[in-house]
Amino acid sequence: MTAPTTDAPGYGGLGLYVGDLHNHCGISYGHGPIEDAYANARLQLDFASVTGHGWWHDLPERTPELAGLVDYHTEGFARLADRWEHVQEVTAAAHEDGRFVTFQSFEWHSLAYGDHCVYFDGPRGEIIRAADLEALRVRLRALAAEGVRTWAIPHHIGYGTGRRGINWDAYTEEFAPVVEMMSMHGCAESDEAPRGYLHTMGPRDTAGTAVHGLRLGHRFGLIGSTDHHSAFPGSHGHGRLAVWAPELTRPSVWDAVQARRTYALTGDRILLAASVNGVPMGGEAPSADRRRIQVTVRGRDALDHVELVRNGVPLHRVSRHELLAAAGGGAGFDGTLGFAVGWGRREAAVRWDVTLRVEGGELADVQPRLRGSETVAPAESEPAGHRPSDWWRTGPGELRLRTVTEGNPNTVTDATQGFSLAVTGDDRTRLTAVVNGVETSYSVGELREGPRTGFIGGFVSGAYRFDRAVPARELTAELDLVDERPGGDGDFYHVRVRQLNDQWAWSSPTWVGRAGAGGPAASCRRAG
Repeated sequence: MTAPTTDAPGYGGLGLYVGDLHNHCGISYGHGPIEDAYANARLQLDFASVTGHGWWHDLPERTPELAGLVDYHTEGFARLADRWEHVQEVTAAAHEDGRFVTFQSFEWHSLAYGDHCVYFDGPRGEIIRAADLEALRVRLRALAAEGVRTWAIPHHIGYGTGRRGINWDAYTEEFAPVVEMMSMHGCAESDEAPRGYLHTMGPRDTAGTAVHGLRLGHRFGLIGSTDHHSAFPGSHGHGRLAVWAPELTRPSVWDAVQARRTYALTGDRILLAASVNGVPMGGEAPSADRRRIQVTVRGRDALDHVELVRNGVPLHRVSRHELLAAAGGGAGFDGTLGFAVGWGRREAAVRWDVTLRVEGGELADVQPRLRGSETVAPAESEPAGHRPSDWWRTGPGELRLRTVTEGNPNTVTDATQGFSLAVTGDDRTRLTAVVNGVETSYSVGELREGPRTGFIGGFVSGAYRFDRAVPARELTAELDLVDERPGGDGDFYHVRVRQLNDQWAWSSPTWVGRAGAGGPAASCRRAG
């Protein structure tokens, strides 16, 4: 598949690639073999790293209250050390330039400095049992002298200092060009961000947020990754990262992250390109009192809003009402259709064999919305395999899905499996689904009116849903603004996007000048 591109300023020659650099499986503490993890990643990602839990330098003492926690982690570290050679072999074998890129990694825990994922710019690396963050950096510098590029990227930063969240006093950009802001732990953009922290480690702390770190003067990009623990990198909704890179190779993806041409996603592949005076996200624009800010968004569901943020404070917001008012109509249909299966009784497995077919139109693009098991903690028993889904294109306008679902574990956790389909046609174009042998079909005209649902049995049986047909005018936004900002050197701008289906995107900042943030009041207006 050809990577999406844009003619937005600063993005010439770049394509959009999406991956997950932080997730787990049974190589340490977690579930499922690493072979299944990479097979699952290839279903819907362009690149991935399957991360083993490697070391915790200030692991709490083994008191009666913490005995289970200490043993759980210690046994996981030993397991990774024992399997490290195999982990590296599988990571190397899964890599294929132009199709799927892999990186070797491990996780280094710390109460004092916050957890960091350590990455190597190839398929091999080492588990570094450093006694503190500076000792870790000393070893990474030694590797750099040998020609090995590495990162040590903070994650679940929002827990705050001393609770395995980020310690901004100890942070440097040296090996952390980006920070992991979004994962299954929640979103740490700011204390007002969606998806609060609900893990046993505690709530989100303002001092651990990305906006707080940026206001301190640190310069870093933003990424998401799942931190999924059941061999399913990219599990939809938990976090992903997008990079703007010239090609899908290991050096190209690495360089894109190093240059901070990254943004954080929850799940859907929202295309987001933002620039300040022609400088793309992650870059540093020369000092200027007048800043032209251009933003391009192409979503996979109807956009709820697009918001430009300066120095952590909303500067300009375009709402759904404004997007619809500004968008033009037109004959035909060019937009997205969606389909999902799941629901039913909790912990009652339903097997699905689904064929989706677009008739009377063109199926331009398929984006899976696939998920893995929500199991994180130790389980009493393990399933036979950790590959719940498989899908493939069976023709120009057709695809097939085989999957298993077990109902949503609660009323706020989505455990469905599905797709977002980019389709061109008209109101007579039809999406036909053959679900476990039973055919159902709706036209685009019918789906414009809203979703359609069906069930495979009686009450509380498994169900399926045809999503509302969303035309391109509801999926796209173009912003062209001028911010007059005398004396505002050091300002940073980023963009956040929300779709109606509660999928989000957050761009990395673009900075102007080198001085500290702040300055006098300013005006923002549309260009032209």
